[in-house]
Amino acid sequence: METHRLVLPEDLNHFGFLFGGRLLAWVDEACWIAASLDYPHCQFVTIGMDKVEFRHSVRQGTILNIRCELGHEGRTSASYKVEVFDRRNTAAPPIFTTVITYVSVDDAGRKRPLR
Repeated sequence: METHRLVLPEDLNHFGFLFGGRLLAWVDEACWIAASLDYPHCQFVTIGMDKVEFRHSVRQGTILNIRCELGHEGRTSASYKVEVFDRRNTAAPPIFTTVITYVSVDDAGRKRPLR
């Protein structure tokens, strides 16, 4: 799955760059949507995000390209590889990469199988 976000003034930190927490929220949301589309009968919660490393700063007006791809499927969980790019600078390496893991839960919050 692929989506885009525009970095607006309200997304910036006190130094004028994209606030890291905002990017993490966008990434989590995009991958959660990907998981929900891949497994429409499941309810997912985020259980982990691998290494969080921002490779360079992002300024206002940047159009981010967020790409999510299923990496691993377990019995009750699924992990997604995510890469974030500057949409206008397609030759540049990713701004951010990580792997996010979601677990399928029932209405009481207990793990349940994906299939």
